[in-house]
Amino acid sequence: MTETHTQLTAKDFTSNQEPKWCAGCGDHAVLQQLKSAMAELGLKTEEVAVISGIGCSSRLPYYVNTYGLHGIHGRALPVASGLKAANPNLSVWVATGDGDALSIGGNHYIHTIRRNPDINIILLNNEIYGLTKGQYSPTSKLGQRTVTSPQGVIDYPMNTIALTLGSGGTFVARVMDRDGKFIREVFKRGAEHKGTALIEIYQNCPIFNDGCFAPFTDRERKADTTLYVEHGKPLVFGKDDQKGIRLDGFTPKVVDLNDSSVSKDDLWIHDENDFNKANLLSRFFDDPNASEEVLPRPFGIFYVEDRFTYEEALDAQVAKAQENGEGTLDELLAGKSTWTIK
Repeated sequence: MTETHTQLTAKDFTSNQEPKWCAGCGDHAVLQQLKSAMAELGLKTEEVAVISGIGCSSRLPYYVNTYGLHGIHGRALPVASGLKAANPNLSVWVATGDGDALSIGGNHYIHTIRRNPDINIILLNNEIYGLTKGQYSPTSKLGQRTVTSPQGVIDYPMNTIALTLGSGGTFVARVMDRDGKFIREVFKRGAEHKGTALIEIYQNCPIFNDGCFAPFTDRERKADTTLYVEHGKPLVFGKDDQKGIRLDGFTPKVVDLNDSSVSKDDLWIHDENDFNKANLLSRFFDDPNASEEVLPRPFGIFYVEDRFTYEEALDAQVAKAQENGEGTLDELLAGKSTWTIK
């Protein structure tokens, strides 16, 4: 008989623990979309593991009814990579934050990205350290006053998307915590991708950094400050899509589509498989509060690449050694260059 599997719902992925995030925290919305995505992917609770480090974001494993591990600061990614290598059948997710992943965990982050294990990284970026009460983080804005930068941040903020692309990322995306359905669809695309999927989420911290993404969420401004990219579609934004992005050589320019000399046929068409254009998009990182006209901040899937995963290469290497009869593990580690000391 063929075993039948009833598709689970988001409720089935809900644990018996009440979320301990502050009221208004963007993490609540992300948690709900993650549970819905897991259900829509047809996963079983026992097929999923959620790994985290330290921070507000890292409480997430408690709130999903799956396997999980709340690790130590910055070390979630090596744990997740090892877990995937040991059990490739698991759907492995990492819940992390801008401080956890990009500061103390920065070295692990870039090497995980280049190795490309088949895991999904949810990087909740609120541009602050929330759990430890408001210190500035690697993504905090220049000039921001915090408890550890009373005269303003002087470190240039880290660009997560550019860092990920530069490290060899094979699935690179950015979403906003308020865009529920959009988050869910990107989660599903990331989970279906073979390799490391990075989904950066701009997430509001109502206590220590409230309104940090207001330029991209404010009803009066967001049409002119945000750009939602979609594969095969022109880059348009603004109220009634009256603005677009055109490439002048390698330089992106904002154009007015109300100008009769410009049409959508002249615009940059998004190609999520074009690495060079993804890099250009990642540099749309201007300060939206600047006095001069700036490029809009992109959201969506920047880049997707089909490349072998770390665990595939590892399994292939082990299989080859066994096939060639290359000896025991001790013999392999010893190598062929040995010396006898008399």
